Amino acid sequence: ICTLVCKSMHQNKCASLKYGRTEAELKNFSPHYRRQSCVAFFCHLKDEVEQHRAGQAQLLKQKESPHASEVLYKDSVLYFDDNRKWRERFVVVRADHSLELHDSQESYTKGTPACHKLLPTGGTVLTSEEKYTTVVDKAFPDLNGSKEEPSVPMVAVPGPLPVYLRLPYRRDSYFCFQQEEKRARFVSILNHCIQHQNQDYLKSMEFEVQAFLKAIHFYRQEKGHYESWDMLVGTDCQVLANLVMEELLPSLQTELLPKLKGKKPERKRVWFVVMDATYELVHEQLREGLESLKNECREATKHQEALIRSDMDQIINSQTFLETKLQALVSEPAVKYCSESVAPYLTSILEELMGPVSAGFQAVRLLLEDELTRLCKDFPQGGALQQVGRDRMEDCYQHVNVLKEQLQELRNRFKFSNSTQVVHGTQNQMQQLMENAVYTFELLFQSALKDKPDKQASVMEKAKLRVLKQFDYDSSTVRKKIFQEALVDITLPAIKRNLAPSCKTVRKCFFLLLKLLLNIYQNTLCRVILASSVSLIK
Repeated sequence: ICTLVCKSMHQNKCASLKYGRTEAELKNFSPHYRRQSCVAFFCHLKDEVEQHRAGQAQLLKQKESPHASEVLYKDSVLYFDDNRKWRERFVVVRADHSLELHDSQESYTKGTPACHKLLPTGGTVLTSEEKYTTVVDKAFPDLNGSKEEPSVPMVAVPGPLPVYLRLPYRRDSYFCFQQEEKRARFVSILNHCIQHQNQDYLKSMEFEVQAFLKAIHFYRQEKGHYESWDMLVGTDCQVLANLVMEELLPSLQTELLPKLKGKKPERKRVWFVVMDATYELVHEQLREGLESLKNECREATKHQEALIRSDMDQIINSQTFLETKLQALVSEPAVKYCSESVAPYLTSILEELMGPVSAGFQAVRLLLEDELTRLCKDFPQGGALQQVGRDRMEDCYQHVNVLKEQLQELRNRFKFSNSTQVVHGTQNQMQQLMENAVYTFELLFQSALKDKPDKQASVMEKAKLRVLKQFDYDSSTVRKKIFQEALVDITLPAIKRNLAPSCKTVRKCFFLLLKLLLNIYQNTLCRVILASSVSLIK
């Protein structure tokens, strides 16, 4: 009873704390989004007019993304449900990388809606009780930690092969298996879902997504946070919820922790229940407020489109003029800092990156060659080529996982702490390249087989060799892009942080000028130029 009362009290406290904080955060974030929405829409129209093609051409063909409802995995799994009991659930993973938990395979077959849907965004998969307990203890801000006995497991696992899904600000999920092969397959698909849930939305080139990313970047930078953010994962609403929770956490600790009673396992359980309830409340309110903000910006861009198109040249010329002026002001201190504090370390950083990344792509290449060679020898008529290598990609990913430890040394010098983003981004590229290669092989094989139906063996061998050559070219292109983006992600925040004090006067002067212009000229053209200029200044 005490636990229930305590939980209810803290949930109410969370609600009262969160409403003011959530509204304040959204209100403070909104000007950044409105400005970046204007800039991103202008860039979108500019690319459309100039017929720019996003991305670099690759030789391998890419298959259209599967429909969100397509099933990637399904199996019966022992799951720890909301009633704190272990029950067998039928888990279905779809192409939107969510996990559906059904009461049974029969209910799934009948089309009954899932009893629970799990989004593993930002999650960490652990298969050791000891490692999971360590991670949970770090996440629980225990005021009496030094006086307590060692932690006991939060959940008693009924089998030999557990899987723990640790989720930031949300309740963790627990699974259990009897066979290692089944657990390995589930862990692989779960990691696959986390990678895509983390990055797929934010990798979109849609101008609204790009506007949101820029807005978050400048909003955090305004608060003195220049570094890459490890909670920049998921959809726009999830990212904002993470931001609010990060700001809210100190208040919750101060207000709630001293009032938690009972033994440590019970206090931990209540704390994480409170976190989960608070996150849900924050997310729900943000969803409504953010959608309203986006609709407002959509309406604004509709009214701006005609004028932007007619004044495109003038906007570009003004933007270029301001950019040139700003570059001239900051180039000298920037070059000085880069030559002294960045350039000497670029080679060593690149070496740290190149080893694991190149090893990962080489492992994918060897796997592809091995699987295609096997297919050429005993390909069954009507077989499913798309399954090539899918179950063995986890071994390739392990080569890249070591970056999480190797890049830790950059924490002190560049304050870089988001190695997980580099790892997941690289693994997504490895997976995409494998899928492209398999799809290209299938196209080449089917096309050639129509012309030479009696020469299946030679057709497959030629298709294999051609795909491997194309893979080598695309692999080189992708790796160069990974290295470039990682170097910028690691070093640019340090450069900005160093330049911020010396550029303060410059920024103040430009902001005053821009505000003056905005008061004089209220037309759309001026607003586009001003929004672009503010982005350049920051």
